[in-house]
Amino acid sequence: MIVSIVTFKLPEIWTVAQAAEVFRSTAPKYLGRPGLVRKHYYLSESGDRAGGIYFWESKAAAEACYTPEWKATVTEKYGSPPDVFYVDVPVTVDNVASTIEST
Repeated sequence: MIVSIVTFKLPEIWTVAQAAEVFRSTAPKYLGRPGLVRKHYYLSESGDRAGGIYFWESKAAAEACYTPEWKATVTEKYGSPPDVFYVDVPVTVDNVASTIEST
């Protein structure tokens, strides 16, 4: 599994309610996205940065999402270009399923 952390600076401070409203508007675009296991939207405690934490089946699936068009859409919607940071996930603790998984 690969995790990508996408972050962007907001042009103004958002509240959690504002962020939730905007994020709900874009969330349906990710349902059924090939290779995407889960996505968590986030807002920094200070309200000046936001983004997503994506769990992908592979880096290729993630890279297929982050096209120049996607980056342009994010930049236009949120006011600054996104940074994408990739991390490998060698071990996962799942307290819902009471499992520990290793790759």
